[in-house]
Amino acid sequence: MAKAEYYYGVHAVESLLELEPERVLTLFTLKGRDDQRLKRILQLAEPFGVSVQQASRDSLEKLAGLPFHQGVVAAVRPHPTLNEHDLDQLLDADPQALLLALDQVTDPHNLGACIRTAAAMGVAAVVVPRDRAAGLTPTARKVAAGGAEKVKFIQVTNLARTLAHLKDSYNVRVIGTMLDDKALPVHQCDLTGAVLIVMGAEDTGLRPITQSQCDQTVYIPMSGDLQSLNVSVATGMALYEANRQRHGS
Repeated sequence: MAKAEYYYGVHAVESLLELEPERVLTLFTLKGRDDQRLKRILQLAEPFGVSVQQASRDSLEKLAGLPFHQGVVAAVRPHPTLNEHDLDQLLDADPQALLLALDQVTDPHNLGACIRTAAAMGVAAVVVPRDRAAGLTPTARKVAAGGAEKVKFIQVTNLARTLAHLKDSYNVRVIGTMLDDKALPVHQCDLTGAVLIVMGAEDTGLRPITQSQCDQTVYIPMSGDLQSLNVSVATGMALYEANRQRHGS
């Protein structure tokens, strides 16, 4: 059996038990904790025979790898890693899907925040490069607050090649977020239909090879002297506009 993964945090564990309870092997809860959120988690776990063990704060910290576990950690069967083939299957089933790609976003907190927003805004999958990018770590899952169980997380070998394939095979329009001579304010760009919005890395933005695959570039109009936003904040604003166009104001 593959080595168990550890999820921590109330939202992440609760969402996992709601959506994929068969993956949960053991729940570790803080000794002495007895509140409504924990009772809710235990109620979700009970029908599936999940083992529950009480543990000290130090033990939970060792399992989670961080002190911010909120008193609950779950040992979980690893989820299969999704790849290019899974992305094709998704678009075969939903040709008008809204997708989000993150070009070498390396901070797991930013990744988690982007996934959380993606789940709220109707994104079908978050696509990232397999190398030089944050993976779906326990920290990213906690920040995603349950979003990681609602949005497919797909790792691809070559992001630019994947974008080219989506354009050629599925007529997906690739919209890059950057400020150049051809960029439109995001609200003036058509974000309906089969669309992939690609966000750049925290410090360097979109790589040139990724830029070359963009059908249109967009920017978020801002007041004052600010020229950029945190990638998770910018992602939220771009996805909100896409959701507004696709489902009405």
